[in-house]
Amino acid sequence: MTVRSAGAALTAAVAVALTVTVGAPAFAQPQAAPDDTAHVSVLHAVPGLTVDVFAGDKELLPDFEPGTLTDPLKLDAGSYDIKVFKDGEGPDGTPAIEKTVEVPGGANATLVAHLDADGKPALDAFVNDTSKVPAGKARLTVRHVAAAPAVDVRAGGTPVFEGLENPKEAKGEVDAGTVKADVVLAGTDTVAIGPADLDLAEGSNTIVYAWGSAEDKNLELATQTVDGLHSAPHGVPAGGNGEAAGVNDPAVLGSLSVAALLAAGGAAFLLRRRGEAA
Repeated sequence: MTVRSAGAALTAAVAVALTVTVGAPAFAQPQAAPDDTAHVSVLHAVPGLTVDVFAGDKELLPDFEPGTLTDPLKLDAGSYDIKVFKDGEGPDGTPAIEKTVEVPGGANATLVAHLDADGKPALDAFVNDTSKVPAGKARLTVRHVAAAPAVDVRAGGTPVFEGLENPKEAKGEVDAGTVKADVVLAGTDTVAIGPADLDLAEGSNTIVYAWGSAEDKNLELATQTVDGLHSAPHGVPAGGNGEAAGVNDPAVLGSLSVAALLAAGGAAFLLRRRGEAA
């Protein structure tokens, strides 16, 4: 399975696009207090389709490839008019996916472009659970965003979440450590995805996405980790990171000053792209 983390330039481009569009009619947002913000990641889980993601008429994620999970972005709370186009067809063409997404203040959220149970493109926002985790425990969250029937999720061959349907999620607290997980058709032993080793770190929320299409036989797993959820005082929830299973690559936009630096880098990146296109 392959999950490619979006590069720094991609994250910077998103940050600057969001910065310059505040106040535009198609992307208007209220003036937010410093704590009225959210950490938002974006997962592209539509197989075989490179896309461009727009907010209103502003391009946020160009050439966004399947299996890509962005680093968290610090965004103002509000409504976002998200449009997903086939690569090169936006913003004047017909979007493959269009939806207004509400981003609540203070939330850690993931926006997922995926297939619904019937194989049609869909867009859903999930709020990631950043509540404290008891000592010695880890939180496991599983999200069904694949064109597939209901599934059971097993750990070590034992079902831990049963009858999970698209686009639902299930979560629970388990002992920290490495577990071998797989996804089977609900009520059967027919393996649809896996098995795969999941490293469930103490004081973390490991989020597993089952995505792709059962009919096209390209079902895959993507994982995301929100850490710093220890019950002890040293744990501070500060966002999550996108990572391939077995790869630890934490990335958090920790302050407005960092976001400003990313925005500046994104401006240079976008100007360079426009210059190359001219």
